[in-house]
Amino acid sequence: MFNVPVYSFRKLTEVRHSCEHCGANLYPEPDFYYGALYISYAFSVALFINVMIILNFVFDEPELWVYIVTVVGANLVLLPFMQRYSKVLYLYGLGKLKYRPEQN
Repeated sequence: MFNVPVYSFRKLTEVRHSCEHCGANLYPEPDFYYGALYISYAFSVALFINVMIILNFVFDEPELWVYIVTVVGANLVLLPFMQRYSKVLYLYGLGKLKYRPEQN
């Protein structure tokens, strides 16, 4: 589905127009993947909440800068994964793409 490896950061948002194995259309309409931003936002909020809970269990009462640095660092490290998974989920959810193992 994607042209480059996960951590290349070069053309990170680029999606192929069709699957090279089955020929499925991966780009149903122009600007289709803008809706995936909402899923990516939900991933970021979930990451933020999980990091906050973990920091509160590990440290007794961490300073504000510890929260900020940890959340920003975790978001930067996991950004490519969150972006890719949000696009895949959006394509399967709203793009009506179905997995068909007989086409492989």
